[in-house]
Amino acid sequence: MRKDKDEDAPKRQAIREQIDENLKRVYAAALNEELPDRFRDLLAQLKGKDGPGAGGAE
Repeated sequence: MRKDKDEDAPKRQAIREQIDENLKRVYAAALNEELPDRFRDLLAQLKGKDGPGAGGAE
């Protein structure tokens, strides 16, 4: 029974490598996506509230 597990090790390693490559591809694509306009607007509003006297430590 132990021998069967040892024979499957290269298959499992190949599957792990394929999963790793697919995940890297997906995350790389997500990093290159542009921010939606609505999200950009919300960030701008937050930055506007962070001005002097907004309770931030200065």
